[in-house]
Amino acid sequence: QVQLVESGGGLVQPGGSLRLSCAASGLVLDYSAIGWFRQAPGKEREGVSCLVSSDNSTYYADSVKGRFTISRDNAKSTIYLQMNSLKPEDTAVYYCAVDRIPMGARAAKIRLGEALSTEDFAAWGQGTQVTVSS
Repeated sequence: QVQLVESGGGLVQPGGSLRLSCAASGLVLDYSAIGWFRQAPGKEREGVSCLVSSDNSTYYADSVKGRFTISRDNAKSTIYLQMNSLKPEDTAVYYCAVDRIPMGARAAKIRLGEALSTEDFAAWGQGTQVTVSS
């Protein structure tokens, strides 16, 4: 059974940094694409970033490009989301999930600049709260 557990959230001032972790069990990261999503109060869940293990393709939403970096540590079965230059609008619950579509297809979607869809992902974690406020 695939299980994802997020951690690393917290309260940070604008301009600060946080590193989120997504610990995976029941799957091999080498054969998986993992996505990060976020959901702010009253808003729909939106895709933030994705990492495709087969070719290390990465996707970032326009709102986080240049500030967030996704990475993985296969030995620890963990995906990270390094978040720098945080803004109040980054405040949300952050989730990780496993991509259900083949990695080649995901890499193609990334090349086309397609946004992530929650419908393509499964095995959602419980989420971790990120609050950016002074």
